[in-house]
Amino acid sequence: MKNLFCALFASSLLCSFATPRQNVVFVLVDDLGWKDLGYTGSTFYETPNIDSLSEASVRFTDAYSSGSVCSPSRAAIMTGKHPARLNITDWIPGLDPKKEKLRGPVDLNQLPLEEITIAEVLQDQGYRTFFAGKWHLGGKGFYPDDQGFQTNIAGHHKGQPPGGYYSPYKNPVLTDGPKGEYLTDRLTDEAIEFLGTVDGDPFFLFLTYYTVHTPIQPSRRHLEHFEQKLKAMDEPEVKLRAEGKGKTTLHQRNAAYASMVHALDENVGRLIAGLKEKGLYENTLIIFTSDNGGLSTVKSAYRNAAPTSVLPLRGGKGWLYEGGIRVPLLVKLAGYTGTGKASHIPVIGHDFFPTILSQLGIETDKKSDGRDLSPLFQDGGELPRDSIYWHFPHYHGSAWTPGAAIRQGDWKLIEFHETNTVELYNLAEDISETRDQSALHPERVEHLRKLLHEKQRSMGANSATLNTASKH
Repeated sequence: MKNLFCALFASSLLCSFATPRQNVVFVLVDDLGWKDLGYTGSTFYETPNIDSLSEASVRFTDAYSSGSVCSPSRAAIMTGKHPARLNITDWIPGLDPKKEKLRGPVDLNQLPLEEITIAEVLQDQGYRTFFAGKWHLGGKGFYPDDQGFQTNIAGHHKGQPPGGYYSPYKNPVLTDGPKGEYLTDRLTDEAIEFLGTVDGDPFFLFLTYYTVHTPIQPSRRHLEHFEQKLKAMDEPEVKLRAEGKGKTTLHQRNAAYASMVHALDENVGRLIAGLKEKGLYENTLIIFTSDNGGLSTVKSAYRNAAPTSVLPLRGGKGWLYEGGIRVPLLVKLAGYTGTGKASHIPVIGHDFFPTILSQLGIETDKKSDGRDLSPLFQDGGELPRDSIYWHFPHYHGSAWTPGAAIRQGDWKLIEFHETNTVELYNLAEDISETRDQSALHPERVEHLRKLLHEKQRSMGANSATLNTASKH
């Protein structure tokens, strides 16, 4: 079947009916913030390879993760289903404090084997399926190789590298490397080695880096460079701002974190070079994104400041303010040889499932909560969707309290369950969510709140309950 993009980009593609089936490379970074890259506005971090990729990609400025923490977002990417429908609404196994006003709901600690993953669909279609990196969707019996991936390297139940970023890794599905080996480098090595084995078969390579998740352990190759860069800055000190019972980092001033971002970029460059060297780059769809917002807000009781800043966005990982859910997203189309373009249409993580299948020309009767983003890859394309919403009825170490949010057009409503209150923002005018307009637009509040609750009911969303043992 002729590639869909022959019609969309006829002047830019090398298309023929004999073109081999395209490949998919999905690069998922852990906790990478919306402003953590050069092309998104960072001046302290350096990401020349990812910036270069952005110039050949569709750059989504209003891309969102399906959740503000990792496991829900990852489950949604794998299945195309909303985290609320999956009943995976917190990181696994989550946080359930006993003294707060509310008790978080009991949700799943693994992605059920009954769920059909994108890897299972592609494997059934004859694709080689490869996974390397962070999984965090269940323990033994629920690993990537139980969910459609023929190869699993390093994917297990932990949400951060148990032995840190240097070998020995203490990972049950990753052999230790030589002394001094850096985990981000190792995962890329494994991915490049896999590329050398495909032998013309179509493949789905899912590379999900543990970086830049804590622990913040620098890449020793790059640390000194950023330490010197920090010393040369006019204002090298970190400044903080209160956010509820938490504190938000206002500047990118962490040299160790910067070195981790740079090591990530270096390895993305190596992966792309590996694709080009093996003649696979042009026929490969590449998706690059993050599983949630950057870690920029933590509880005030924590001794250290959060490692990054996502200003002008408010909040960070764990929060349903923009800083916790808006993420970088690049989509490099297979066969596309033109220049990059920007899309400002809101998209979300569970859109990847139907989009990938559409790009590969694969039909399925599996229902998805996401939308096929293919129309947005052409000028003037639109997406038939009324709204998107998030459901996070749990407490989090970022100082977030249970709540939910919905975006319709430029308007976004956030609901806080402890206080039964809402906030309303116009993101086109106030991306930093500093001017609550709920009192000025009661009818819009009523409409969005009703719509939010309808979506929750339709998906059987779980909810927090009153903690009768609490003194609040």
